[in-house]
Amino acid sequence: MPTSASTSTSPPVPTHTTVGIIGAGPAGLLLARLLHNAGIDCVVLESRDRAYIEQRQRAGILEQSTVDVLRSAGAGERMDREGLPHDGIELRYDRRSHRIDFPSLTGGRRVMVYAQTEMVKDLVAQQLADCAPLLFASEVTAIEGIEATDGTEGVTGIHGTKAPTPTIHYHHQGRGPTTLTCDYIVGCDGFHGVARNAVPAELRRTYERTYPYSWLGILAQAPPVYDELIYAHSSRGFALASMRSPTVSRLYLQVPGGTDPAGWPDARIWDELDARLATDADPGWKLERGPIVAKSVLPMRSWVVEPMRYGRLLLAGDAAHIVPPTGAKGLNLAVADVVVLARALVQRHATGSTELLDAYSVTCLRRVWRAEHFSYAMTELLHTDPAHSAFEARLQLSQLDRIAHSRHAAAELAENYTGLPIAPPSP
Repeated sequence: MPTSASTSTSPPVPTHTTVGIIGAGPAGLLLARLLHNAGIDCVVLESRDRAYIEQRQRAGILEQSTVDVLRSAGAGERMDREGLPHDGIELRYDRRSHRIDFPSLTGGRRVMVYAQTEMVKDLVAQQLADCAPLLFASEVTAIEGIEATDGTEGVTGIHGTKAPTPTIHYHHQGRGPTTLTCDYIVGCDGFHGVARNAVPAELRRTYERTYPYSWLGILAQAPPVYDELIYAHSSRGFALASMRSPTVSRLYLQVPGGTDPAGWPDARIWDELDARLATDADPGWKLERGPIVAKSVLPMRSWVVEPMRYGRLLLAGDAAHIVPPTGAKGLNLAVADVVVLARALVQRHATGSTELLDAYSVTCLRRVWRAEHFSYAMTELLHTDPAHSAFEARLQLSQLDRIAHSRHAAAELAENYTGLPIAPPSP
């Protein structure tokens, strides 16, 4: 057995488990936590090491439903202590500003600023503390046997053959080639993982939109100058002022696709952020500047694959769908997927019924497409498209003005931003 800190407290790795989870991102780790709490055994396989997954910068806005799920799963203690509850966002456009108040528009719902890196740390710590199998540096190389339908695994058919057993082949740095058989395999390994490609190409339907711009994102050791997020539309392009803590700011600029971050020195980034976030009401307003400790360019795209289930393989999170980050939906969609999936697996384990499992793809995709639409609409509303005419630019301002002056339009934004219900209810 390896002697690294990340695995030394784990028991011997089983060769069979009820649920094999590929990927130790938020989706895979939360699913493992929900299954562990329900008494269902699982093994999580992650190709990277612990330090890598606990440091990669990703999302930072948690919907109300995500916050509720983490609390109910016993994973919300540090989030409640260190997270930053937000009751709204500020829209800036045409050098004006307008605040969207979430609780008054949604019946009390809000969001929480808590970085994905911190959520991952919390879930990893819980998994290891419970000695639940979590294998780092374990790269999945192939999946097989997923064609079996419920109730057929290990059963001899009329021609004397047995239905295949779902099997994960992986390579662990300390053990070499290894296999894990499962009742179910869940792919939480993202767009570039092996899970989604295990679904036969002729059965996959893919929907995609690529946007002609990207985000230049920075992490700066500088206190936020506003206690909520600022989304800004300007003729110079989109800008977002966000945060990770009271002393760390997370900020974004719209840039052309293919931009090299090296072409944006720190002073240029700060100057451009100030220009795009400026308002006539407070012309002297400036961001608090500080050292930029991380800088990267994030391409913008929308992508969905259907179905999210094939036999004994189920897809969740970025393995099934990607949204542009404008609507803050990516992490939250992954959480919704695994909540629906955990309910279905608990029903299967407790009663033998596959009703919720059979409905998994349809149930999740209904919410996925609403989130895709919201993310698309926010992206189209706030960004400056180089192909847009002056007419289309004026339409953007008209819609922003409607949101600022129509409670109905503001409520539609607030309801989507704070998160739609996760369905169906528990069995």
